Formats: sequence, C-alpha cells, structure tokens
Amino acid sequence: MANILTRRSGRALLVGAAAAVALGAAALPASADSEPTLAELMADCASGVGKCTFNDPEVGKAYLGNYHQVSDTLYNCSTSDATQGLNWSDKVGSTDSLEVSITAGGKIAGIVDLSVTAKYGHSWTTEHSDGGSMGMTIKSGEVGWISRAQVMRPVTGMWQTHYNDPHWGHYYWYFPYPDGDTVVSPAPNDTDGVKNAVVVKTRPMTDAEKASCGAHNGKTFLSKTKVEVPKADNAPRKGTPGKPTPGDDGKPPAREEKTDKKQ
Repeated sequence: MANILTRRSGRALLVGAAAAVALGAAALPASADSEPTLAELMADCASGVGKCTFNDPEVGKAYLGNYHQVSDTLYNCSTSDATQGLNWSDKVGSTDSLEVSITAGGKIAGIVDLSVTAKYGHSWTTEHSDGGSMGMTIKSGEVGWISRAQVMRPVTGMWQTHYNDPHWGHYYWYFPYPDGDTVVSPAPNDTDGVKNAVVVKTRPMTDAEKASCGAHNGKTFLSKTKVEVPKADNAPRKGTPGKPTPGDDGKPPAREEKTDKKQ
C-alpha cells in the first residue's frame, strides 16, 4: 500500500490515506454491504478502533539485509590517494508485507511483541541503531563511502480484528489470508550465525562528479549526498497478501449479544 506512511513521534499511528480512513471509520459505522481494505484494517489496529491480535506467529531464519550507505560521501579530486576517517550511523526499522513501516512504541509493534513473547519467551525488536567510525583510502578520481547490512528476521502471523460493533457487517476480520503477514525486523548480531556487516565501498567518479572538482581546488571533500542506490527488499515472504476474510456471520458471539428484554 503505497499511501501508507508512519509518523515517528510519540505513539506511532499509520497516517496518510490509511489514517484518514481510520478517522472516518471512527466517526461513521462501516457499511454492511462493503468490504474493508487491508489498509483500513491495519489503520484500525494502529488507532485502537479495532481490538487486534497477531495470531500464530512463526519466527523465520535470520538473514543479512541489504547493504545501504550509512556515511557521508568522500570525493577524491586530488592527484594521489587520499586516506580519511569517516563517521557512520545507522537506524534500521521494521516493515511488513503490506508496505507498512512499523515504528517503535506504536500499537502495531506492541501487538507483535506481545504475540512473539507469549510464544517464544523473548521480545521482538522493532528497530536497531548503531554507529562508529572507519578509515578509508580511495584513489584519485574515486568516490568512497561506508555501507552497512543489518541482521534481519521475519515473523509471520495472521492479523485478527475484533470490533465491539459490526464493521463492514462483521465483528471479526482476519487478514491477510491465506499466507499471513510477514513482519521483518532487525535481530541481534550473530542471530542464527548471521553477523552484521560494515564495509568501505568505492567507485570511479562520473563525468559530472569530475566536473565538480573544479569548485574544490583539486582537493578531497565530503558531501551529505548518498550515492549508493538502495536495493529492493530481500526479505523472505509467504506469497502475496489476499483479501480480508470475515470471521463470523454478522451476528455477535453469544456472550456479547445484547437484549432489550426487561428483567
């Protein structure tokens, strides 16, 4: 869902199109003859409109995530090798197969953490931050930077949303069906024998980059501009999400039935 974004302050909620739908759902009852989208159900989980659980979590094998640039870019416009130390910092968060970014401290993160902890006895990490410095030597006419890859671990489960009143004609919805939602998050270093990696990368300058050297008097210089193009997510998935599935016939469970009969 390309329109789903997150707000990274305080209690995290899904914003954008999904949050707007959630606010509308809170103000007006959902029509019984319509069906929710996955974005709408996730938004209700994040806002608390729906009482959500992440059922039957299955933690997968750890893997090394994609490399991504974590430092400034060093340009060597001089005529000799250049050696310089660079600081780097990195923050890796969690995402799910609905393209939702899961922010630490948010309701979605808490639901997944509760589910994983109950089954496996250890907490689920929402995000990881790291940093340091490295020295690098780059040749004349080259560009250099520091790149890092984080150990990641998937957990797959089925979302269940329970409403106090019917939404889209039902009290319960399950999604996504049938393969479940895969949440990918950073894992501790050396999980399943997989280790984080920090490396120095270099490449020759482009013609445009060489042309910019004139403004720097033939010396080395640093730029905040990132030159490494991030690769697509390489997380293992269990297929593509299906449509939400209602979990009842539109009638409340017996224990929740309301009656107007006078005692």
